[in-house]
Amino acid sequence: MSETTPVRQQNTAAYYGQAVASFGIAMGAVTLGIYFLDADAWVRGFLAIGVLYLVTSAFTLAKVIRDRQEAGQLVSRVDQARLEKILAEHDPFQKL
Repeated sequence: MSETTPVRQQNTAAYYGQAVASFGIAMGAVTLGIYFLDADAWVRGFLAIGVLYLVTSAFTLAKVIRDRQEAGQLVSRVDQARLEKILAEHDPFQKL
């Protein structure tokens, strides 16, 4: 029997910080761009709502993809455990 445990990848603090900083800078830049846009208030409001909708849908999509991947890993581990149990219980010298 082979015991295989998947290596859990951990993000470093620097990677996490870079992702948060990148998101903050991008949101700040878009917010400033919309605020200083030479347009009516309703146009800026429409753009702001569009950006917020885009950000929330991107977070939702990322969560759905992560959940699907985690569910697939769980099913794979259960199937692997069942196979290992069957192989452990199998006696090749037993008459059928």
